[in-house]
Amino acid sequence: MHRHLTRLRDALSMSADLAPTVEAWGHKLADILGCGGRLLVCGNGGSAAEAQHLTAELVGRYRGERRPFAAIALHADTSSVTAIANDFGADAVYARQVRAHGRQGDVLICLSTSGASGNVLAAARAARECGLTTWSMTGRAPNPLAELSDEVVAVPESDTATVQEVHLAMIHLLCDSIEEACA
Repeated sequence: MHRHLTRLRDALSMSADLAPTVEAWGHKLADILGCGGRLLVCGNGGSAAEAQHLTAELVGRYRGERRPFAAIALHADTSSVTAIANDFGADAVYARQVRAHGRQGDVLICLSTSGASGNVLAAARAARECGLTTWSMTGRAPNPLAELSDEVVAVPESDTATVQEVHLAMIHLLCDSIEEACA
């Protein structure tokens, strides 16, 4: 078997005990989103793509038919991202949007394979200041983002691609749990 697939299989197996946390997040999110709350999601690079994947599943649909939920991938508004980066610096890109869009009781999900991205850490700090719950998906812990989060799913792997693939599996599990709670 190819080395990458072996690493992914092993990481998924070692991450199986993270599933109950993700399922609990899904049930909590179903309640929050169902009552008009918002989900904000941030990440960089491949994690940004996964953030947008998650919000698309919630605004659109994952498997079943349900009402759309308020979910925003913070990197996707390129005009805001570039204006904020230009005027306030790259580390403020997500934090400023958390302050603009987040309300007490909303949820911020941070995706970071390293758990050390400056702009994601700043977003987690802003979420705490604004009364949002912060859940994070990271690579191996401990890491700075895990320390700033209310709850964390830390994949016990250091290879970036493998961590991102496990995060995607967890995102799909999260969507399954949300739809299960809405049924």
